[in-house]
Amino acid sequence: MGLEDLGRIDDVIHGRMRLGIMVYLADVETAEFTELKTVLEATQGNLSVHLKKLEEAGYVAIDKSFRDNKPLTRVAITPEGRRAFGAYLKALGALIGKADG
Repeated sequence: MGLEDLGRIDDVIHGRMRLGIMVYLADVETAEFTELKTVLEATQGNLSVHLKKLEEAGYVAIDKSFRDNKPLTRVAITPEGRRAFGAYLKALGALIGKADG
């Protein structure tokens, strides 16, 4: 393996904010929008843009509802997102292994 590992790095996940979202959701499964916003120190607009990109790729599911008459947005990692994240970590690990060798 070598440069072909670089081609296996998923561009959808690789951005700093999207990677942070995936790392967090891989651990907790589901999070509220405000929770993600706080943990990632993101603006509402920035987080929305990155969540939309992950949702379009099928990596997260977004559920909008209401709690006490206030909007509630919950984000969950999908099985496809978990698989993609695992493949991303494997490809990244292979690249790092090459750098160490």
